[in-house]
Amino acid sequence: MTTTVPGWREYARKLAEKIAADGVLTDPAWRNALEHVPRHVFVPRFYEQRPAAGWVETSDDDTGRLEAVYSDAPLVTALDKTGDGNHVTVSSSTKPGLMVRMLEALDVRAGHRVLEIGTGTGYNAGLLAHRLGDGLVYSVDIGAELVRTARERLASLGRTPTLAAVHGAEGLPDAAPFDRIIVTCSVPSVPWAWAEQVREGGLVLVDVKRGVHAGNLVLLRRLEDRLEGRFLPKWAGFMAMRDTDDAPPTPRAGTPELERGTRSTTRLDPYPWTATVPWFLAQTRLPRRVTFGYRGAGPAWATFAGDDGSWCAVEISPGDGGARKVRQGGPIALWDRFEAVHQQWEELGRPGWDRFGLTVRQDGHRVWLDDPNGPHRWSLPPMR
Repeated sequence: MTTTVPGWREYARKLAEKIAADGVLTDPAWRNALEHVPRHVFVPRFYEQRPAAGWVETSDDDTGRLEAVYSDAPLVTALDKTGDGNHVTVSSSTKPGLMVRMLEALDVRAGHRVLEIGTGTGYNAGLLAHRLGDGLVYSVDIGAELVRTARERLASLGRTPTLAAVHGAEGLPDAAPFDRIIVTCSVPSVPWAWAEQVREGGLVLVDVKRGVHAGNLVLLRRLEDRLEGRFLPKWAGFMAMRDTDDAPPTPRAGTPELERGTRSTTRLDPYPWTATVPWFLAQTRLPRRVTFGYRGAGPAWATFAGDDGSWCAVEISPGDGGARKVRQGGPIALWDRFEAVHQQWEELGRPGWDRFGLTVRQDGHRVWLDDPNGPHRWSLPPMR
């Protein structure tokens, strides 16, 4: 397959150069993998969302397709349709720079046995297999067709790592213990099964997300009775882990009755992605699940709805003096709680992700600032 696409090696070399120039790629072994594992084999097609046409699938004849495949950008590779007719992404090829950042953070060494949660296209498994050898790489995904296709693509390159179509939260207990576990999907909490399947001293790299933008990648070390470690300095996000091999339902933020809620104002931006750290910390004081949406023309309001019936709406465009209108209702005042946490974060000196850590025990998760035993700790409520 690779011989039918002339010039791919030069594209792969330039991709590696770009990621190295960004200061992300420093390990020669991962550079070698990036230059020798053909991404186009794992991404023969991808989808682009265009204003007038919606999702459009690329083809081999599209000008610039190979250049796009070897760009440092994520590519949507599989769509599915929900019950209400919406197209949703069920698989993508992660931005190569982010993949390399994770692989380098994982501190993989020769002889390490690695489990990947989230096979997707198979490209990441291909990089791991190139570095470690087929017999030391394991990858699982709930999508049976994704696993089948990834296995075929890897085999076309002479690669035979162990792939299995199982729920990622279960891991792969029959092949444990592993030295490293890398998770390329987000989870609201870390399954204890992963702690049981990584050796003491081993590492688990996972994207913990309690809600939209509410979390980040965290590198956890297996200790005697827990997983513990720090969040990576730069924010990143992955699609949420699916519980079934079906299209996930489209999240809905509900339809709050704005005129019935209490009224106030705020000077904070309503978008969670403008303040990811305090938005994550706020999850310790909010309902278990909070969805995000919009209301009104423009739209005019950013809305949040908790699974306990609480809701709030924040005006997107500030009025005179920079204040935004706020409406809230339900059992708890969602925005008031976020503002309180945001104020605490301000008083702590606006610490970044690299100062926060996470301790995972079988009975729960605790977030901490600077020191696991320090004075600033927050307990994450159970999700189930």
